[in-house]
Amino acid sequence: MKTILTVFRKELKDSLRDRRTVITMIIVPLLMFPVMIGLTSRFIMSHEAKAQVRELKVGVLAGNNAGKFVEMLNEQENILIFEQIQLEEGQALVASDSLNAFIVFHEEFNRQISELGQGEITFYLKETEEREIEIDRILELLGEYEELLRIDRFEALNLDISIIETLAVSKVNLATPKEQLADMVGGILPYMFILFCFMGSMYPSIDLAAGEKERGTLETLLTSPVNRFQILIGKFGVVVLTGISSAAVSLFGLYLGIRYISSIPAEFVDMAMSILEPGSILILLSLLLPLSVFFAGLLLSISFTAKTYKEAQSKIGPLFPVIIIPAFIGMMPGMNLNASTALIPILTVSLATRTIMAGQADVSIMIIVYLSLAVYAGAALFLCSKTFSRESAILQ
Repeated sequence: MKTILTVFRKELKDSLRDRRTVITMIIVPLLMFPVMIGLTSRFIMSHEAKAQVRELKVGVLAGNNAGKFVEMLNEQENILIFEQIQLEEGQALVASDSLNAFIVFHEEFNRQISELGQGEITFYLKETEEREIEIDRILELLGEYEELLRIDRFEALNLDISIIETLAVSKVNLATPKEQLADMVGGILPYMFILFCFMGSMYPSIDLAAGEKERGTLETLLTSPVNRFQILIGKFGVVVLTGISSAAVSLFGLYLGIRYISSIPAEFVDMAMSILEPGSILILLSLLLPLSVFFAGLLLSISFTAKTYKEAQSKIGPLFPVIIIPAFIGMMPGMNLNASTALIPILTVSLATRTIMAGQADVSIMIIVYLSLAVYAGAALFLCSKTFSRESAILQ
C-alpha cells in the first residue's frame, strides 16, 4: 500500500504540473456554471425588458369593422398602426420583418358579432423564439378586445357575464421545489457533470500513459523495485481523482453561480439550494465515482496503446460521441430511470442524477444502478490491467 501511495503521489505531482490538466480539472469546471448562469440570466432579462418596450409595427385591415380594436391600439404606447395596407402587401411586409404582425378582420366581422356569432380574424405573423414576447403582447391585446366584446354582448342581452363562468378552478402545484427544478434543468446538469468527469480524466490518462512513453520515462519507472500492478493502481488512482475532482469542482461552481449571482430570481435560488445540500451532493458524487473509474480504465487502456501524446488524442477523440450520446438521451422527455435504463452505462448516471435532484430515487432501482456501475468500473479496470501487462503495448 505504501508503494502504491508513493507512485500515486509521484503521478499526481506530474499531472498537476501539466497546465492542460489543471485547466480541465479545476479552472473550466469552476468557472463554467457561474459564467453560463450569469450570462444567460442577464441576457434573458435584457431581452425580455427590451421586447416589452420595443416599438411594434402592426398592420390592420379592418374596413369598417372593429373600430374599438383600432382605438385600443391607438391608446397603447410603443405601437405603430398601419391601416392602409391590402392583404398581399401586409403578408409580404410581415414576411420581410417590416411588420411585427398583420391582423385582418373578416368583411362581415361586425355583422357576425351583432348576430351573436364568432367574429373571424386572421393573424399573420412570423412565429420565432426571438419574436415570442412581441407576439404575446399583440395576442394579449386581442384577448382584451375579445373580453370587451363579450362584456358588450352580455350587457346588450341584460345578462350577468358571470353565468358563463361555470367552473372556479384553483390550481395547486404539489410538485416539490426539487421536482420543479429537476424538471427545468434535470437534463442539462447531469450532462455537464458527466462531460466534466470525462474531460477531467482524459488529459491525465493521456499524459500518464502515452505521454510517459513518448518522454521515455515509463521504461524507467518499470525498472524500479515496484511491481507493474502497483504502478498501474498509482496511475489509475490519479486519473480517477482528477475525474471526480473535476465533477466536484463543477458542483461547487454551480453553487457559486446560483448563490452569488444577483440577477437570478430568488425563488429559483431557493429551489436550487434545496438540491445542493450535503446529502444530495454526496449521493451525486457516489454516482460519479464509479463512472470516473470506468472512464479511467477506458482512457488509460486506449492511451497505453498509443506511442505519442498526439496519437492518444486521436484515438480517444472518437470516444466523445460514445460518451455524449447516452448523456444527451438522458435529457430527452419521457426518459425515466427503471430496471432497464439502469443497466446502460452513462445513461444510468444521467437519469439517476435527475431522479436524485427530484428527490424521487427508488431504493431498489438505485441498487441496480450502483451494481451496474460497479460491474462496468470493474470491467474497465480489468481491461486496463490486461493492456498494461502486455509488453507489446507498453514497450512499443
